[in-house]
Amino acid sequence: MKKNNQLRVRRSIQELQDDYINGNKKPLEDLMRAWKGIKELPPDNPQSFFILGGYHGEPFRGAGWGNASYWGGYCNHGNILFPTWHRVYLLKLEQALQSIPGCEDVTLPYWDETSEDSLKHGIPWALTKQNFELDGETIPNPLRSFVFNKGIKDNINGDNPNYSKPKGYETVRYPLSGLVGSPKDQEATQKHNSQFPDYEKNVELLNQNVVNWLTTTVIVEDKTVGDNVADKYKASLNAPNYTVFSNTTSASQWNTDHADDGTQVVVPLESPHNSIHLAVGGFDVPHVFDASPIAGANGDMGENDTAGLDPIFYFHHCFIDRVFWLWQKKHGYTNHLEVIAEYPGTNSVDNQGPTPGIVPNSWLTLESPLNPFKKKEHGKERAYTSLDCINIEEQLGYTYSRGSLEEMPEQAVLQQGQSTKVIRVSGINRAPIRGSFLVSAYVNIGGKKYHVGTEAVLSRWSVQYCANCQTHLEVKSFIGLHKFREDSLNNAEYEIEIRTRDGLLNQHQALSTSGKKLFRLEVW
Repeated sequence: MKKNNQLRVRRSIQELQDDYINGNKKPLEDLMRAWKGIKELPPDNPQSFFILGGYHGEPFRGAGWGNASYWGGYCNHGNILFPTWHRVYLLKLEQALQSIPGCEDVTLPYWDETSEDSLKHGIPWALTKQNFELDGETIPNPLRSFVFNKGIKDNINGDNPNYSKPKGYETVRYPLSGLVGSPKDQEATQKHNSQFPDYEKNVELLNQNVVNWLTTTVIVEDKTVGDNVADKYKASLNAPNYTVFSNTTSASQWNTDHADDGTQVVVPLESPHNSIHLAVGGFDVPHVFDASPIAGANGDMGENDTAGLDPIFYFHHCFIDRVFWLWQKKHGYTNHLEVIAEYPGTNSVDNQGPTPGIVPNSWLTLESPLNPFKKKEHGKERAYTSLDCINIEEQLGYTYSRGSLEEMPEQAVLQQGQSTKVIRVSGINRAPIRGSFLVSAYVNIGGKKYHVGTEAVLSRWSVQYCANCQTHLEVKSFIGLHKFREDSLNNAEYEIEIRTRDGLLNQHQALSTSGKKLFRLEVW
């Protein structure tokens, strides 16, 4: 995998931007050329962006096309294969970029989401600039969107194709809506998007939304409480083992198991990952940046079905992969990983249901296939497994440039007087919720309501026709109160908001047919 025994270095997109501004234009131009190339390949070409982007969700293939036992796409979420499946996914996308003539040395950059520049300004301009000058010609920026060269058909919802997209559809981000599957959706989307005719203004709104997700803090009695997305990335590096670091399902169980021992809430890598998907795809930070003009507005990054068809997905996940590598180096897991056998998050039906090629209700291990990605070995092809991609330098031939989060302080120890309490929200029913949603916690102290945390739930547009999704409807969220003084919470009141594409999920909506509430609030 190495070229001349040299590691390929994945740099940040900000570094390429800086080189470009300082006169070294080739690295960024080659990246643009490579992306332009794979997007222009015929939609049946294995190296085309249409094929590669569609591996994540729509257009569903294999058993996921019409079998309700499967979630549909190949991506793994809510289980231990989340970091490794996406690691190989990026590798295959990078190899496709390198297949374009003249782009053999291109590597996939990462969006350094916790860099000083991102915390101040949001998304790097190379990912949002409307046009780019390449080879003396002004072209649409290949990194800002994808114009479908073939339509996709949503096979989830029968005669109500929510996530169908026609040939010629162009992916969108916050604050625009991308639902065009039915005449009703088309009408609502056209009405919504007509309010935002200014592309540059839309980019400003998008960047401000991302900055708010990354940096927003809450001050109570001159003390910062609550965690923003940048804080969550930092906290994830302190996860004690791979199983709970890797996914939200395992971390939720771990936090339940350790609720009474005074330890701080474990934050899995998948948690801040979800938040960035929703920040780009169309959710505001609750009660902080309420610029979403109408309920139901959503961009492609905000739903698993279409997220992989927006180019920014890969720069986001390249950062996720880099944080994974930083965690491995910090905890001594660069050459091996360990999985807690038969723990929540280790079964193929946990969270989302199995992917094509995986048997329903089977145990996931480091030897589970990472479909559909193939590895050539001894003249034959076989599926990649997590064991093939543990050490990115020795096994895959690449590494990362130095960026944010390199020097991480050790996990803070609770001081005397700090609260050990944790807000636990459980039993949230996904069945009546269309698409991704937010779980936000609030505390009322002295008559004032404070937003102390939000968990982003990256979901599919509909779970009604997915059998395994129906049996795995529950969503759990844990929000620590360790930054509060214990005495400040003595008479506090707590509140939970479930914010969906269709507005707040009220108690009437959150009732099952038996009248039993389908989410619970506990403070431990």
